[in-house]
Formats: sequence, C-alpha cells, structure tokens
Amino acid sequence: MASSTLESEERISTGNGRTFLGHPRGLATLFMTETWERFSFYGMRALLVVYMSAKAADGGLEMQVATATAVYSVYNAMVYLLALPGGWIADRLLGARRTVALGGAIIMFGHFLLAVPASAAFFAGLVFIAIGSGLLKANISTMVGHLYDGPNDPRRDGGFTIFYMGINLGAFLAPLAIGTVGQKVNWHLGFAMAGVGMALGLIQYLLGTRHLSPRSSVVSAPITPEERRTVLRKAGLWLAAAAVFYGVVVGTGNFSVSWAIWPLSLAGIAVPVLVFSRIRRDPELTGEERSRMSGYLWFFAAAAVFWMIYDQSGSTLSVFADRNTAGSLFGFSFPSSWFQSLNPLYIMALAPVFAWLWNAAARRGRNPSTTAKFAFGLLMIGASFLVMMLAMAAASGGVKVTPLWLAVVYLIQTTGELTLSPVGLSVTTKLAPAKYASQMMGIWFLAVTAGDCVAALAQLALGDSVVGSTWYFAVQGLLAIAAGVGLFTARGRIGKLMGDVR
Repeated sequence: MASSTLESEERISTGNGRTFLGHPRGLATLFMTETWERFSFYGMRALLVVYMSAKAADGGLEMQVATATAVYSVYNAMVYLLALPGGWIADRLLGARRTVALGGAIIMFGHFLLAVPASAAFFAGLVFIAIGSGLLKANISTMVGHLYDGPNDPRRDGGFTIFYMGINLGAFLAPLAIGTVGQKVNWHLGFAMAGVGMALGLIQYLLGTRHLSPRSSVVSAPITPEERRTVLRKAGLWLAAAAVFYGVVVGTGNFSVSWAIWPLSLAGIAVPVLVFSRIRRDPELTGEERSRMSGYLWFFAAAAVFWMIYDQSGSTLSVFADRNTAGSLFGFSFPSSWFQSLNPLYIMALAPVFAWLWNAAARRGRNPSTTAKFAFGLLMIGASFLVMMLAMAAASGGVKVTPLWLAVVYLIQTTGELTLSPVGLSVTTKLAPAKYASQMMGIWFLAVTAGDCVAALAQLALGDSVVGSTWYFAVQGLLAIAAGVGLFTARGRIGKLMGDVR
C-alpha cells in the first residue's frame, strides 16, 4: 500500500498537469527559489570587491585591490568546491529537499551577517554563504530532474531551459536593485537586501515543497552508523587541527587575510588533482573509460583557464568599472555595479541563437567538434582580456573611459561562455565512467574551483602594482589564446582518447 501511495504521489508531481508553462507545478517553486537565490548571490557579488577596496571614509574596508580580488576569487572557488560535500550530504544524510532548505537558510543568515558593519561579521558572512551555496547549488538542479518521468520525458529539456532562465533573470535584476542601493545609499543596506531576497526565495520554497517530487525527499544511499562515526571522527580531527593552527597564528599576532587565502587556494588546486588521481587508479575502470578520462583532462584544464579569466568579471573588471569607467552613457547615469547585469542579459539574448546555430550546423553535418568549441571559447576569453588591455591603456592618466569598452568585453566573454560552458556539461556526462556517472558533474565544477584558486594566488603574489594593469590583462589574454590554439592543434589526439564520443 505504501508503495502504491508513493507511485500515486509521483504521478501527481510529475504527471501531465500543466500548471506552470506546461510543466509540473513544482517547477514554479524551484524556478522562483533559484531566481531569488541568484538575485541574492549576484547582488552581493556586484558589491563585494568594490566594497572591500573602497576607502574607510566611504564606508568600505580599504583593502588593497589585489587582496580584495584574491578574497573574491577564493570565495567563488569555495562555492563550487563545497558543491561536492553538498551533494554527499543530500545523498547520504538529508535528501535533496531538506538539504536545499538548509542551504537557503544558511545563505540568508550569511547575507544578514554582511549587513553588520564589522569586518569579522563580514568575513563570517562570506563563509556562511559559501557553505549554504554548496548545499543548495549541488541539489536544486537534481530536484528539477526529479519532476519528470525519467530522461526521456519530452518536457525535461524545456524544464531545464526555463529553470536556466530563472538563474539569469535573478542575476540580471540583482545588480540593478542591490547594486544601486549598496553604492548610492549604504553598503550594508545593499547586503541586507540580498538577505531579504534569499528569505523570499526560502519562503517560496517552503510553501511550494508539497508540489515537488517525493524522490527529492529520499536519502538515496543512507549512511551507516559506522560510517557516520568515521566521518565525524575525521571531521573533528581536521577541525581541531585547523583550530589549533589558527589559534597559534592569531595568538601570536601574525594573522592576516593571506593566512586564509593561501591554504584554501592550495586546497582548491589539490582537490581536483587528488580526485582525478583516484579515478585514474581505480582498477574497476575499463581501458576505454580510462582513455576517455585522459581525454576529459584536456577539457578540464581548458575550462580551468577559461574560468580563471571569466570569473574576474566580478573582481578586476568591477574595480575597472568603478575607478576607470565613466558612470554615464548618452546622458544616463548609473552605478558601476550595473555592468554585472550585462552577462545575464547577453546570455538570455544569445543562448537561443547558439542553440539554433548548433542544431543548424548538425543538420548540415558541419557541427564543430567539442574540442573546436572549447578552443573557440578560450580564444574568446583571451580576446576579451586583450580588449581590457586596450581599455586599461586608454584609461591611463586617470581618464574615465566610455562604458562601451566593458560592454564589448562582456559580450566577447559571453560568446565564449556559450561555446564552452554548456558543451562542457554535455561532454562531462558523455565521457563519465559508469561508476562515477553521478559524481562527474561535481567534478566538472572543480574546474571553476581550480581556475579561481590559481587567480587568487596570482593576485595575492603580484600585488597592487600589477593586478589590473595593462600587462596583467595582456599576459592572461595571451595565455588563454595560446591554450586555445594548443587545444585546437591537439584535437586529433584528443579525439582518439575520446573514442566514439563526439
């Protein structure tokens, strides 16, 4: 009887009732939750580096630009790194539904901590937001999939497209609202608005959970009591070691932000290396799977280079927008945080164009290979930083350059993103060994972690005299272009490693 009841509930949740644009009603819940979560995340992000580097007289933390951008990079890296334990917690302890609710509450609390005018509360808030984002990000997309009758449900792709639009809608609106309040009224009021946004998303989620699939409440691989004790023991040992180490550093008066950035950045680089080493050594992998993983490493490394540059849209480009770019265009004035709305705007406009383009090319038998698309993405992200080099040169001597420079840079970057990011998600599922099929998406996100951690270490090491200079942008732009050319040149070798996957 219990099984029959569950199946009945499943049909209600995923059946033919067209209550939200022809999709299960639960999609509206997840769509609005993600819209508000992205609203809070991108609104806070639009203010983050500008606030940290602003003068104390203007209410900021007056950090060096290099340190502020490094903090941003390592924070962003941790959001994606923590998606791995976030998925584990849902699978082994709480189930996706409760994990997302917990993540949303932690994010909300983190944003309200940012609203407290104290540096200790500010950095604690970043920690909470990173932890909560890891819990939420890892599982909300999975719950979208739960709404449909398996991978062959004809509504499934459309559902994810609608969900993806929710992400970009929140990301587009956030800088316009939160950015304006933060820069024009009060920094901490802006951060508080981000907390209110997440609170609205959490309320929407809790009210609409009855429309979600029963599968989202299931703990798919419950942890055994023995495993729980082992996990708690290891976690306790690591926490105790960290507490002792940082207790000594703080007690001796030597603590600085660098003491947090360096260990976290090195860990963010080491984790992907350890993960791939473990997979490669797995004796259960077939020779074909091992070869495919060797091919996948090329894409992973390329993605890390891409995200290293792309994610600076919220750091070095934010500083350039604030300090070197005119705050008006055609007589209309706006705060620098508004530039953060360009990328989601471009994505919403261009994503359907790229989807049509790939389909049209495939019908003619001219669809570029995955390697070629990745190479093009690297060329675009490299070109964007060469344009930034020119923009920085134009801004020499304190000149405020036209906003069109950044509008072009973000357009080039978005074009690169649309040729690499969706393709990367696809090739990850295609090349994944059967044993690691459910883990590979989390491993793909580690490319973001690795790229951002490299950026954080470079920014901290180079200092204010180099970070944001013409040479800073030129070297990274040329590096990405060289990586793109190298990847395209090696496409034959990579194709052989991929086997029959294209």
